[in-house]
Amino acid sequence: MSLLVDSPARPVSLSAATSSARSFDAVIFDMDGVVTDTAAVHSTAWKRMFDEYLRLRERRDGEAFREFTHGHDYRAYVDGRPRYQGVETFLVSRGIHLSPGTPEDPAGRETVCGLGNRKNELFNAIIATAGVKLYASTVALIESLSREGLKVGLATSSRNAAPILEKTQTTHLFATVVDGLVSAGLGLRGKPHPDIFITACRALGVVPARTVVVEDAVSGVRAGAAGGFGLVIGVAREGNAQELREHGADVVVQDLGEINLAKIDAATRAKREGIR
Repeated sequence: MSLLVDSPARPVSLSAATSSARSFDAVIFDMDGVVTDTAAVHSTAWKRMFDEYLRLRERRDGEAFREFTHGHDYRAYVDGRPRYQGVETFLVSRGIHLSPGTPEDPAGRETVCGLGNRKNELFNAIIATAGVKLYASTVALIESLSREGLKVGLATSSRNAAPILEKTQTTHLFATVVDGLVSAGLGLRGKPHPDIFITACRALGVVPARTVVVEDAVSGVRAGAAGGFGLVIGVAREGNAQELREHGADVVVQDLGEINLAKIDAATRAKREGIR
């Protein structure tokens, strides 16, 4: 499932008849850290890959080794970005410039794509062993939105969306999926550009101004803000609420169990009316 996916039509509740009175028509969710508890797995895989490579440069070139850290490097340069863009952004932060290579490069080849493929190899190995956990509160919110006739989509930089959704049996929750493979095929720019969210809106038949974006990454909330979305909800699972607000989140929660359709509707309406 690497293309825009339209799920079979879901039953629409009677309350959907009054949906025009609501302040939003759809909600688009990020995947890692929002729907699935995989953000930490990604961070671990990134760290193993980059530390391997930085150790190589230390042995081969005599460069001082500085480890890749979650608190700074992952969140600042990698989190939420397409895989190869994340590789390049981090390397440039260390003054390292590599050939981009191609997506077909063997895992570990000293190119941007080769290192990105090594990270993906490590990620899949961890997932195969540990599995994938869902955030039950997110699934419950999605199901409640669907029951009320609202449209729900997924927009993620991950190229692993299809196997993860299949493994967690959550494919049916989303009327459309825009993932890293779709982005590459359509030439979409990665976050913090809003391209993947706007593409998801088009697939759902809605406009950004009446769509809510749910994100946990700074790059993601920046994308939501840049795209003129009706509301951007930041999920601060790492105590980074202020950082998410500063970069464009209109509402910040630690978990999506804190909100519901009524609260989202009220917040979207208040933003539209300029109420602070």
